[in-house]
Amino acid sequence: MKKFDYLKPQTLEEALSILNQYGSKAKLIAGGTDAIVMNRQKKLSPDLFISLRGIPGLDDIEGNGTFKIGSMVTHRTIEQSKLIRENFPLLAQASSSLGSIQIRNVATIGGNLCTASPSAETAPALLVYEAEVRLANQKRERVLSLESFFLGPGETALEPGEILKEIHLPPPPPNSVGTYLKLGRRKSVDLAVVNVAVLLILNPQTGICERARIGLGAVAPTPIRAKEAEKLLEGKPLNDSLIQEAGMIAKRECSPITDIRGSAEYRREMVGVLVEKGIRQSLKLIV
Repeated sequence: MKKFDYLKPQTLEEALSILNQYGSKAKLIAGGTDAIVMNRQKKLSPDLFISLRGIPGLDDIEGNGTFKIGSMVTHRTIEQSKLIRENFPLLAQASSSLGSIQIRNVATIGGNLCTASPSAETAPALLVYEAEVRLANQKRERVLSLESFFLGPGETALEPGEILKEIHLPPPPPNSVGTYLKLGRRKSVDLAVVNVAVLLILNPQTGICERARIGLGAVAPTPIRAKEAEKLLEGKPLNDSLIQEAGMIAKRECSPITDIRGSAEYRREMVGVLVEKGIRQSLKLIV
């Protein structure tokens, strides 16, 4: 492991000042579960790590109007949060699928997103909830859709000197049901071969699907929405043939690769299977 310095600023302003001073020689560290491993593998070798742990406000969850989740909120906190479980259950399910309890106790939602892994557990769930991210530097703050935040494997829209401050979620839509599914080589403590989030907004009188959101992970250069499959479902009652067709369309929308965890062909096939399963499981949740 390359030697590095480590600073732990006490405020966001101090962190941004240090980041601006050191530029590309510094890297932010949240939970550290990814950064330290990447440093050992020589994929990441900064002169300085800047810890965001302990900065006031970055580990808060707020629920007035727009819901806000600080970038330093851990997955274990999200998993156990009553506010998240009641309003955004797919996000709670996604966080609970990440690693072991020990990892979830330190790994953060901001770190999960900024690593920009195509298989990031929380990304499909946040995409179907139409999340936005608030980014801050010394001069300004700006808000982007999560969809536009991801640029490619390991690449985000973060500019030099910027920090992911928080994630914004609009109030959950009424009459919505959904499911999060993660397929791995093992039942736990493994990266996703495919992960899928399905969110359906159903008319309680007619049963027609008024809105559909389908998020896919580990099957494209970035986490994506299966927008053509979503369009197919919207404005119609959901029957078996329509659900099967949605799975087929979602398979065509992804562009997986072959790696140690699975072949491209297998991943594409599993997208269809999991999208169908996610829709069917979601429909079973209707009270």
